[in-house]
Amino acid sequence: MVEPVPESIHFPCEEKSILQLWKDKDCFQECLKQSKNRPKYTFYDGPPFATGLPHYGHILAGTIKDIVTRFAHQSGFHVDRRFGWDCHGLPVEYEIDKTLDIKGPDDVAKMGIAEYNRQCRMIVMRYANEWENSVTRMGRWIDFKNDYKTLYPWFMETVWWVFRQLYDKGLVYRGVKVMPFSTACNTPLSNFESNQNYKDVQDPSVIVNFPLLEDENVCLIAWTTTPWTLPSNLALCVNSELQYVKVKGEKTLKGKKYKPLFDYFRKCGETGAFQVVMDNYVREEEGTGVVHQAPYFGADDYRVCMENSVCQRDQAPICPVDSSGCFTDEVTDFVGQYVKDADKNIIKWLKEQGRLVNSSTFKHSYPFCWRSDTPLIYKAVPSWFIRVEHMVEKLLENNDKCYWVPEFVRERRFGNWLRDARDWAVSRNRYWGTPIPLWCSDDFEEVVCVGSMAELEELTGVKVTDLHRESIDQLTIPSRCGKGVLRRVTEVFDCWFESGSMPYAQAHYPFENRKEFEDTFPADFIAEGIDQTRGWFYTLLVLSTALFGKPPFKNVIVNGLVLASDGQKMSKRKKNYPDPGLVVENYGADALRLYLINSPVVRAENLRFKEEGVRDVLKDVFLPWYNAYRFLVQNVQRLHKEDGISFLYNEATAKCSDNIMDKWIQSFTQSLIQFFKAEMDAYRLYTVVPKLVKFVDMLTNWYVRTNRRRFKGESGTEDCLGALENLFSVLFSMCRLMAPFTPFITEMMYQNLRHLIDPASVEEKDSSSIHYLMLPLVRESLIDKRIESAVCQMQSVIELGRVIRDRRTLPVKYPLKEVVVIHQDPEALRDIASLQKYILEELNVRKLTLSTDKDKYGISLRAEPDHMVLGKRLKAAFKSITASIKELKSEQLEIFQKTGSIVVDGQELHEEDLRLMYTFNQTSGSATQYEAHSDSQGHLVPSDEITVYYSCEPAGDYLDNVIQAHTDFILATTKAPLKTYPVPKGSSVIVQEKTQVAASRAPLTGPACAYINLQLKLNNKQQEGVALLENPKGDLCLDMFKLRQLCSSLFGLNNTKLCVFNGKTELTGKCDLLSLNGKTLSVTSGSSPSDSSPNSDSPLCPFVNLQLANCQPAECQSGDVGTLLLVNPVGHDCLTHNALLSETAKLFGLRGRRLKLYVDDALTQGKTDSTRPKSYFGSVSVSPLSSMHLGWLQARPSSAQSAGKTLS
Repeated sequence: MVEPVPESIHFPCEEKSILQLWKDKDCFQECLKQSKNRPKYTFYDGPPFATGLPHYGHILAGTIKDIVTRFAHQSGFHVDRRFGWDCHGLPVEYEIDKTLDIKGPDDVAKMGIAEYNRQCRMIVMRYANEWENSVTRMGRWIDFKNDYKTLYPWFMETVWWVFRQLYDKGLVYRGVKVMPFSTACNTPLSNFESNQNYKDVQDPSVIVNFPLLEDENVCLIAWTTTPWTLPSNLALCVNSELQYVKVKGEKTLKGKKYKPLFDYFRKCGETGAFQVVMDNYVREEEGTGVVHQAPYFGADDYRVCMENSVCQRDQAPICPVDSSGCFTDEVTDFVGQYVKDADKNIIKWLKEQGRLVNSSTFKHSYPFCWRSDTPLIYKAVPSWFIRVEHMVEKLLENNDKCYWVPEFVRERRFGNWLRDARDWAVSRNRYWGTPIPLWCSDDFEEVVCVGSMAELEELTGVKVTDLHRESIDQLTIPSRCGKGVLRRVTEVFDCWFESGSMPYAQAHYPFENRKEFEDTFPADFIAEGIDQTRGWFYTLLVLSTALFGKPPFKNVIVNGLVLASDGQKMSKRKKNYPDPGLVVENYGADALRLYLINSPVVRAENLRFKEEGVRDVLKDVFLPWYNAYRFLVQNVQRLHKEDGISFLYNEATAKCSDNIMDKWIQSFTQSLIQFFKAEMDAYRLYTVVPKLVKFVDMLTNWYVRTNRRRFKGESGTEDCLGALENLFSVLFSMCRLMAPFTPFITEMMYQNLRHLIDPASVEEKDSSSIHYLMLPLVRESLIDKRIESAVCQMQSVIELGRVIRDRRTLPVKYPLKEVVVIHQDPEALRDIASLQKYILEELNVRKLTLSTDKDKYGISLRAEPDHMVLGKRLKAAFKSITASIKELKSEQLEIFQKTGSIVVDGQELHEEDLRLMYTFNQTSGSATQYEAHSDSQGHLVPSDEITVYYSCEPAGDYLDNVIQAHTDFILATTKAPLKTYPVPKGSSVIVQEKTQVAASRAPLTGPACAYINLQLKLNNKQQEGVALLENPKGDLCLDMFKLRQLCSSLFGLNNTKLCVFNGKTELTGKCDLLSLNGKTLSVTSGSSPSDSSPNSDSPLCPFVNLQLANCQPAECQSGDVGTLLLVNPVGHDCLTHNALLSETAKLFGLRGRRLKLYVDDALTQGKTDSTRPKSYFGSVSVSPLSSMHLGWLQARPSSAQSAGKTLS
């Protein structure tokens, strides 16, 4: 028997009960058993690292995967869902290095690889339980017991097989290549890894001279932001198309010899080094037109030097930097120094040797290690590569065979990345990973690639059960060429190679499951975040194309990033986002799932996560839905109690209702099912969820609301049964549709509703969970678009009527005499007439009048120009044509409605040029007794004809002048006439407000621009000053880099590192300074201030505000309001009048123009040289926006030609 439904519900508690139900019944495994003989739907789960806790990005991707795979199961497929773990690579090793204070390879060698890897293995699954708990709590069904881990020997064996196939195809080679290199992790990174973490940094910028040997008085000048590469300089590069002034008379610079900076590699001069070479990659936009070449620390440098025989492939690399980023013994002056730290010492050395021309700093975007968050360097390292560049066209072809949601990711972000694909460096000089299965002779001329454990046993005579380095590094293979023994290369695979191999490795292909894999490859579906376009998506496609010549997946959903509410990246350190566990605890997993899926993030856009959005899902969706379910159960129980009728639903025997609202909700439901299946088949989750949410509104606020009396039996038992059958049918269908999206609430409802289903009508053998059931079939015979349209018309009438009642403050409980609906379409009126009963009841009116006669009720059409569209097109002619548009007759506009074009003053206008509105003349004939509203939402809508009246106190004040000066802008915004108060007698006032505008009622006491006070606390020096965060207002906003520069200049500390604190919190590069407007900040050399600086109500320095009058700002400035500080820092001399004029000209980009200062709006009270600027500060009282205005000064005519002209 159906159980009573409580009035209140706590969704998180109900979800925990459902979790227990699923666990007790082993529902997920039961699902898999039930579907084992169905067609297979293949899904690949990208493996996360278990060394960190799951965050909203993981929850989002997991929810998308769960929805699609649940839908596939409910659509009649068998879907294996195995969880995967990425266990190798930098994330694990970096944690161990931090824990054990390992600085480099020497520390690992002392410890031993076996012990190092043992430590790694111990933390690999550190958070595995938390992951499983989090994934399970979110309602995701996936197999953790039958998982795959990249550390399993059988997984690693398939990775070997993949590499062997590539080796046999000639796609593997060893080369020296300049690559991004992580000194913190002691390993090179691939190009796509280095692109994952760029930051704006301040680097040293030096210009160095290189005297020519033929004439040391002539120097080439080269610029670099990496002084640490200068000890390895071997050449200088110029562009043949640029002119170099000193040698303009000579034919070429190419081949000229110059004096080396350092003597470390002077011998290289005998083999072609220290000469000028040419290449067109040198640009004149950056630097000096001369680029210093350190071939083993720059990709272009390496290419150019190889092409010009400055260095050869068979020579020992000039690369005096070890894997930790420290100089080796060759660089005797800086040996052991970390390269970035050595910059300042190298600059000092250059200055002492007379080779430094200039030294400064340079801000640019620079790559950081994605794991250690330390700066990368570019360094030549011997690596093993997979050839990718030759198959770019095939990659693009296979990419075109994949269906991407959203589609633009395939063409743009991913497609562009593929077009620039480079050979993939797959080797890492690390320890915890799948070893590269290459055994080589000492000279690398004999190489054996091993593709399986059986082959390794055959070649070495040793049987192994584990493939990590400690198990196989000591194994050797006898040479077939008389070269002694072959030893394994020391490198391991990039962990991205392993994750790209997961389609084959998770099945241990080809050693097992060969047929099963080949029958289901490529995968039907994958999903990950947009950042994987340069990660997993890419490696999957490269390996699949290289191995099989086809794509690895058919369909992919790409989600955007989940950001903090302020738009910044979510950060544990900043604690700028709510804990996911607490959100689920407070609102439930279903609410979080629906919030994430019903957001832009499913369209690969970013989402600013807001906890109140999750709460709103409960309030706006789940509670109304729950109340409809509760209402059904209440009335089923009432029917049984009062009439002794036991309600049982059987779709096959349910009677077709003649009630139009029953027909509507059934049609609406079947249309939804049809739409749902089509859109889900197209993987467009972002179109499905809004429809499902809207359906909840239609069900609860329209169907249930308008049929309450029927459900309560007031129209007879038979009609009551019919209504209950309809409501049950709709709720049951909705639960099945929503089950993939909200698995908990649908299961909770179903566990009670299933007692109301006739057992004879159930097709499934086991129907004890809603997730065992298939999706409802579309019953196209029930779809009636005409009825759906009619109810839509009815809803519009009711909503418009409610707006009119609200406008007149007439609650629905007060009956009204008549509602008149005017529509030009007689068919629409017939639809409305068929639903008259509901309109009269919902609006509480006695009579419904339908008409097509607008004139009878004072309704006419009028037109307004679209200011943006027409103003842009017609320019000067716009003003004159506006009046003509407003004079157009209603009859003319009716013709325009039909034809879509009209000619006004010789200009042909179209639908996008005009806005048509219905106007209501309340004084005409029978219209006097009516209040009108048109078919739109809200209390005031664009089609309402209104007039705006305003007044300013005191009259004629600055605010009044602003309104007069910007009338056109106001009209364009409000689309309504603007008139002065009072409102004429007899006019109806809809809204009346009085607003206190502080600036218009009192003198401005603060700066027009945002500012912060600064208190310097450095050693024994204490000083105060002010920084304007913008100037002019809205222009030239400060960031942290500029603020530090300003502090250095303001307090005379050019060579001191400065830190800025808000209280005890240090401000970082991403800080929004404008949010600190008016605060007092502390400036120190790095340490947190001992006490917080007290905030002041005003700037610490006197200031004047400036309003530009009679002219426009120049030099790319746009703001015409600004602020100047008369004294800064505190205690310095005040600006003179002439200095104030000069600074004002700079502020507005009007350098060289003569300006005059005024203190009144009328520009009559001018300020002259005799007036002390500091006295202006006290007179900030006339203008609400500023204390001063600027105007052009008429020039005295010095000749007839300049008489009467304004100087510019």
